[in-house]
Amino acid sequence: MLCTSSFLFFSSFNMMIPELPDYLTSLGGADYKGYIISLFTLSAALSRPFSGRLADTIGRIPVMVIGAGVCFIMGFIYPAVGSVTAFLLLRFFHGFSTGFKPTGTSAYVADIVPIDRRGEAMGLMGVFGSLGIAAGPAVGGFIASAISLNAMFYTSSAFAIISVLILLGMTETVAVKHPFKPSLLVIPFKEVLEPRVIAPSIVMLLSAYSFGVILTLIPDFSEHLGIMNKGLFFASFTATSILVRVIAGKISDKHGRLSVLRVSTLMVVFSMWFIGISTNPTHFFIAGGFIGIAAGMNSPTIFAWTIDLSDPMYRGRAMATMYISMEIGIGVGAILSAYLFDNRAVNLSLAFNSAAVMAGLAFLYLILVYKPPKQVYEA
Repeated sequence: MLCTSSFLFFSSFNMMIPELPDYLTSLGGADYKGYIISLFTLSAALSRPFSGRLADTIGRIPVMVIGAGVCFIMGFIYPAVGSVTAFLLLRFFHGFSTGFKPTGTSAYVADIVPIDRRGEAMGLMGVFGSLGIAAGPAVGGFIASAISLNAMFYTSSAFAIISVLILLGMTETVAVKHPFKPSLLVIPFKEVLEPRVIAPSIVMLLSAYSFGVILTLIPDFSEHLGIMNKGLFFASFTATSILVRVIAGKISDKHGRLSVLRVSTLMVVFSMWFIGISTNPTHFFIAGGFIGIAAGMNSPTIFAWTIDLSDPMYRGRAMATMYISMEIGIGVGAILSAYLFDNRAVNLSLAFNSAAVMAGLAFLYLILVYKPPKQVYEA
């Protein structure tokens, strides 16, 4: 049920992504396309401390319902937007959905899955999330072209409300829940981050930088290589990522998180370098497959490692900390790679090499700096 709800949630907000640049252009905001993702990511990061605390107090399911509920509401507001400013504000508030739903989902998985199958479970969740990310744009694009843009927005809302209805049929896992009160939203700075999970958060930040580069520069790289369909790279990326997620999770359960992450971070180094030197579509798509494998190994393992290190009482905060690091990594990768690229094809390899360097730092951190704690929470 949780996997199905996540599939629908990721489909909901991703189905409109390919259509939003043209929609913003129609409003006269062609120069603001870069804010479509950045504002969404910013609000997601800002909401993580709140979603983490609420997941630990009022419960996992209410937090997931809030996240999916935001998507449901936003689908009805997009058709009413009539200005660039209103659109950008809407994108900012829409980002709160991903600040809440994945945090509650990850904490819920941690509660119901035994320690020796956490990696496998996170891999399975990742498969359904990836399927939603892949299916959403395809469904949204078809509806927008066959019916109308507004119909696509309403379909997004429909997916979101079905996701909510599934959640309402599930059993809460927080044993001692507290009723919501405004004081829960007053969070001391010391409670924003969970110190027990700083290590996986560092690895996530350095690895997620690569995804920020990919999201920002792959369309330009595709055009540079004469590839008309700019989504083909992401198709190869998603396909291989889905194939390895559950397997990688199982391996990390059996042989340890660090062993898998040392391999996956090195694969990110190689893959980003390979993308940067690609001179034809064949090499480009093969490189996309490699980075998909690396991501499929990396993500579920980091998620499971975060759960391993977290105190069961503060798992929501722990997952929020890891997600904040992910969003920082994506944001920095997007901004810095765009600066290095400077709209000049000759600089593409430099931008992708910067991602290889960041992943290399993650690998060095794992083998030279990180020291496993004596206590790992198993409940």
